[in-house]
Amino acid sequence: MSQLKYTLYSDGASNIVLKPILDWLLRQYLPQSAINGDWADLRLLRNPPPRSNIPERIKWSVKLYPCELLFIHRDAEGYLPDQRISEINEAVQTAINNNYISSTLPVISIVPVRMLEAWFLFDIPAIRRAAGNPSGSQLIALPTFNTLENLPDPKAILHNLLRVASGLSGRRLASFNPHLTFHRIPSFIDDFGRLHGLSAFQKLENDIRQIIPSLNLI
Repeated sequence: MSQLKYTLYSDGASNIVLKPILDWLLRQYLPQSAINGDWADLRLLRNPPPRSNIPERIKWSVKLYPCELLFIHRDAEGYLPDQRISEINEAVQTAINNNYISSTLPVISIVPVRMLEAWFLFDIPAIRRAAGNPSGSQLIALPTFNTLENLPDPKAILHNLLRVASGLSGRRLASFNPHLTFHRIPSFIDDFGRLHGLSAFQKLENDIRQIIPSLNLI
């Protein structure tokens, strides 16, 4: 069986939730391969580079987590996705010019139109289970799917839905941590195919499809 080792670099630890999505996507195109991915945890460094120094952070991501394929995630937030992609491409080129990474290392950018949390606003049972209340009857009013990429603050919406889904109140609700709970959602989703309707996900899938033939899988 062939193997693919990939590394995911992102600005924050919460974005590790991308790994199950990447694993699922890669398995669609490499069903006979073992997929092994790591999130680049630069907190392991004594003096990690600042988030503003993306080339340096790319260098350490690959150095600490060697790979055959590198994913770089950044939310678009207040920028156009193309602007973020250009920033990533420039950072990658700087990393190559400085011999931080090989020019032959395939790199794929992941840029949700606003925030990654929008990619998890489609599965009510997963939200209920992540909130620790799988049999709850609270109303979970998801945004209309075709509006997900236009939501101004999908993180706030998702966190609020997790609070509602928990069924908690009073002090227990006050101590409920939606940031940690968010990390649990992808573990309760078996099929991310619904995301094909999002433009940023379509781009990610197309990039994966195009780059796979160039991978030297053993």
